[in-house]
Amino acid sequence: MGPEVYNLSQTPITAHAFSPDRSQLAVSLNNNDVQIFARTRSEWAPTDTLSEHDKLITSIDWAPSTNRIVTASQDRNAYVWQEAPDPATGRLVWKPTLVVLRINRAATHVRWSPKEDKFAVASGARAICICSFDSESNWWVSKQLKKPIRSTVLSVDWHPNNVLLAAGSADMKARVFSAYIKEIDERPAPSVWGSKLPFNTLCGEYSSSAGGWVHSVGFSPSGDILAFTSHDSSISIVYPGGPFIHNVKITTLPLVTLAWTSENSIVAAGHDCQPFVFSGSEGGWQAVGSLDNTTGPKSDGRPAGPVGRLKAGAYATFRDADTRGHSGSASGSGSDAKLLTIHQNTITSLKPYESNGAEVAKVSTTGVDGTLVIWDANDITAGGRVGGMQLR
Repeated sequence: MGPEVYNLSQTPITAHAFSPDRSQLAVSLNNNDVQIFARTRSEWAPTDTLSEHDKLITSIDWAPSTNRIVTASQDRNAYVWQEAPDPATGRLVWKPTLVVLRINRAATHVRWSPKEDKFAVASGARAICICSFDSESNWWVSKQLKKPIRSTVLSVDWHPNNVLLAAGSADMKARVFSAYIKEIDERPAPSVWGSKLPFNTLCGEYSSSAGGWVHSVGFSPSGDILAFTSHDSSISIVYPGGPFIHNVKITTLPLVTLAWTSENSIVAAGHDCQPFVFSGSEGGWQAVGSLDNTTGPKSDGRPAGPVGRLKAGAYATFRDADTRGHSGSASGSGSDAKLLTIHQNTITSLKPYESNGAEVAKVSTTGVDGTLVIWDANDITAGGRVGGMQLR
């Protein structure tokens, strides 16, 4: 059985998140609203719109236990949304609660902690806001992680212990911080990242192999390994107990989002429009394939072709448009301009969708093409080449 493909919008999707039972989906359609979709049989239908931000929403996360949504935006704000009865109708509606971030640049990424008693907001203000609820004021307040961040923070991810936080930023570094808040957190047990963890302790700092922005970060299920992707078309896997770093350099376009599917497997995607699978251990890591079968015939009747982003005919189309102003395809039909991948543009968000015990069985992706795809994480297309990278 192939991937599930849903065309949600004609506009780019900047972020997505599923409800705990996966019956609802929250997406940002490249604007300042969150659109809630409900699943009806084999389709997704819009049901609610969350309107409070006044600039582009950059990130969404849906808490699996408390059923709360947190959103971050370029308007320098974040809101926590929770369902409550409408006094007039009695119908459940989503109501926002203000988050006091105290930043002067865009909020770029947001993630709930595992216990859902706090969340982290990355920003362009060279700071990460660790937010917790103030019951007296009935809003969310923040403490900021700042040093030694020197540029925009692009992504964050929580360690399973609810205290450590990984962050990737445009200063070409991936870092692990302590986000311990005395009033909220229990003292964490010692780990490979350290034992004494007061707030803003830097537990690890790792550089991009060739000096690229660090687009995404993620802890393994145990929390003992860190992975991050960089704009130099590489993915790095850090074993702090070693300490050593495995760097896998790929010849495709950069990866911008990742998810661990097990302790020895990662799915990552980005500008090459397909999810790649990486596998390994302390002994080494390698790319093992793609979840997208780019060598077989497509459901829309497109023929099989060589693995890669564009067929030769599409390359000719763009070359002719550039050199001769010719806008038709090389074959005259226009069909060759389509990518051989399911996603027709950059994948912006990749998340675990369904678990099978300790391992992730399915992942979901959304992208600039407005499409949602749910993939079987074990359905790997191996062999051949992707962008010059040998897969085995």
